[in-house]
Amino acid sequence: MNTATTSTGMIVKGNTGDWEVIIGLEVHAQIASNSKLFSGAAADFGADPNQHVSLVDAAMPGMLPVINEFCIEQAVKTGLGLNSVINLQSVFDRKNYFYADLPQGYQISQYKQPIVGEGLIDIDMEDGTTKQVRITRLHMEQDAGKSLHEHSPRYTYIDLNRSGVALMEIVTEPDMRSPQEAAAFMKKLRAILRYLGTCEADMEKGNMRCDANVSVRKPGAEFGTRCEIKNLNSMRFLQRAIEFEAQRQVEILESGGTIIQETRLFDSGKGETRSMRSKEDAHDYRYFPDPDLLPLILKQDYVDAIRVSLPELPDQKKKRYMSEYGLTAYDASVLVAEKATADYFEQLVKQASDAKLAANWMTAELFARLNKAGVEIDQSPIAPEKLAGLIKLISDNTISGKIAKDVFDIMWETGQDAAAIVEERGLKQVTDTGAIAAVIDQVIAENADKVAEYRSGKDKLFGFFVGQVMKLSGGKANPGAVNDLLKQKLGQ
Repeated sequence: MNTATTSTGMIVKGNTGDWEVIIGLEVHAQIASNSKLFSGAAADFGADPNQHVSLVDAAMPGMLPVINEFCIEQAVKTGLGLNSVINLQSVFDRKNYFYADLPQGYQISQYKQPIVGEGLIDIDMEDGTTKQVRITRLHMEQDAGKSLHEHSPRYTYIDLNRSGVALMEIVTEPDMRSPQEAAAFMKKLRAILRYLGTCEADMEKGNMRCDANVSVRKPGAEFGTRCEIKNLNSMRFLQRAIEFEAQRQVEILESGGTIIQETRLFDSGKGETRSMRSKEDAHDYRYFPDPDLLPLILKQDYVDAIRVSLPELPDQKKKRYMSEYGLTAYDASVLVAEKATADYFEQLVKQASDAKLAANWMTAELFARLNKAGVEIDQSPIAPEKLAGLIKLISDNTISGKIAKDVFDIMWETGQDAAAIVEERGLKQVTDTGAIAAVIDQVIAENADKVAEYRSGKDKLFGFFVGQVMKLSGGKANPGAVNDLLKQKLGQ
């Protein structure tokens, strides 16, 4: 059994034919807020156990939740960023289940009346195409605490630092058809959240994680029974889990079995999913409106004011880069994919005269260097204004593209300005046609046999002559002048 990813999605090739994979995601995004959803306790990450716990978070008798208005604003802002409907009335419910790290015995969540309704986002695929994924809802809820098993062989300890931290659960329709599309959705969602500043969206820190609902079907048939893979905390694990789960379901169905609706965990070490528990239905949680919290009523003016305050989001920025700077859709989508990358580019183009050249240097040389060094762009040793200095020297023909790469390497290592490096090392481009002609004459004289071959019809040798001239000039000869003069000299 193998898989293939086509333009329409992932196909699992089984003994009975092709199977299509159907994917929907549920993403938990921690709201960027100093305090928790229903208490004034800090929501910081990384504190010692139980340092950020109020009486409300610990569910002491008689304690009442008080909603954090800033979290409401963040949820509305996110909903608008996801092109979604904002519900002016929403209700907090109690979702009843017992967990050792959930001291109330229920989670305050939203069920039938979430704060955000249906929406739509475009995801950008690596081949330059886009696809729309429907948002079903965004609801707010409080996080649970954490059970600690490593401190004792006999006892489990509880850390309530996360208890009550505000989460947004963003649920999609089953619109994705491959692990790559699921990852593209997560990347786009992460970008939107970071542009909005409503979630740090760092999966490694746990402030964004997702559950994947996966099923398979024969192309065009009804959806199959889905299984939910819980708590995927990296793009790589998300893709591996979906691929394994799709193949597992196909093997069961082709051997005459049936898929049981259940919740599964992904074992990243073994690269497989395993059963966690049977899938609960909503009625198992016995939802009912939380009697301690009134329905949340928003005014349209409040929503409109937040809409006006929204920053320029990735899709808008991409369109502007294409129209204002003449970038291709692919280059523009790469530059807006991360807010930090777009911020760098914005600073760069303010000072570099050639936006297209600036984009090329970012997506090629700078990205390659950053990846090799394992450094994020906001930690780049070459600041935007310094890269702009290098691009200016290329644009005004002070240095050639080849020399520029050498200068870039020196800038990366030393942090020096490009102009100073070029001046100190005598790297200015030679544009004096007389000097270039002299070098060409020398090359022709030293390679008489190849000149004869070229003149007898071996046109491909032209590149050889260009290379020799550039080598002899130390890479400083102007390539355009070299090409023009070579054609004249070789044609004589």
